Amino acid sequence: MEQNCPFCQIIAGERPGRIVHRDDLVTAFWDRAPITPIHILIVPNQHIDSLNEANHEHQALLGHLLLTAQHIARDQGIFDRGYRVLINTGRDGGQTVHHLHVHLIGGKSLPIGLATA
Repeated sequence: MEQNCPFCQIIAGERPGRIVHRDDLVTAFWDRAPITPIHILIVPNQHIDSLNEANHEHQALLGHLLLTAQHIARDQGIFDRGYRVLINTGRDGGQTVHHLHVHLIGGKSLPIGLATA
């Protein structure tokens, strides 16, 4: 756990978060500034700064992040209509919290292309 990481603090229960899923590898919670009706962040319980820091040791974890997104999409009722899974990496990629995380967004029709909502 990184001391000043807000996601590590949510995972540890030191900061509030509306958690929708937790298991041994990941924790998922509602984004506090949602861009769509469904906007959930799925984060590894292990602190990894970004996708750039992931390596072959994290292969199973990375797959688990995506399968968890699929599971939550089903639970949230957006599995059949569609949803977007997004990972921002680095400053130019729009990453604002330096803890690898997956955005699960949906609940409305999303534009085609690079726009997120």
